[in-house]
Amino acid sequence: MPTGTLPSPLLSVRDLHFAWPHGVLFDSLSFELPPGVSLVQGDDGSGKSTLLALLAGERAAHRGSLQVGGTALHEAPDEYRRQVFWIDPQSDALDAVSASAWLGSVAPRYPAFRADVLADLIEGFELATHLDKPMYMLSTGSKRKVWLSAGFAAGAPLTLIDQPFAALDGPSMRFLRTLLQEAAEHPTRAWLLADHAAPEGVPLAQVIDL
Repeated sequence: MPTGTLPSPLLSVRDLHFAWPHGVLFDSLSFELPPGVSLVQGDDGSGKSTLLALLAGERAAHRGSLQVGGTALHEAPDEYRRQVFWIDPQSDALDAVSASAWLGSVAPRYPAFRADVLADLIEGFELATHLDKPMYMLSTGSKRKVWLSAGFAAGAPLTLIDQPFAALDGPSMRFLRTLLQEAAEHPTRAWLLADHAAPEGVPLAQVIDL
């Protein structure tokens, strides 16, 4: 990359507007996300999780445009969603599915999915003994480790992670911090974390305050 140039943004958000029946949450929100790890931070109720759902194309904005790479959500929604990994960690929609079955269903949706990387992540998060259990039998922390493993293995240009460290045990927190430190140096992928504060020891490309 030539000296003095900035990396091209992976995500462009323009004039995003979203309101709940009781009031406006986002009004003309615009930002660009470069490669590496970025953070959207704010207090409870500030809209962090809602923003991730909007960026994932899982919730419809009332106005605005979203683009990952050269793909705009409103022009090619299926292609856009193939470039974004996100899952709502509060969802119970997958409770009856085993972890291994769900992980197997993720691979076909992402062209750059890496089975070898997934195997390393399963080992790093110590998930092997949980893979054949239905999700409802897993602890909150183990579920989150399944989501995280899929997100890092998917190879999606944009990965959205809501409260990445919540309910994790100490070794898993250290492993995740190492993964994020490596992700911070990635030249072609972006990770957007939603949390109350910045993760310790992880260089951030951008911080969005809500």
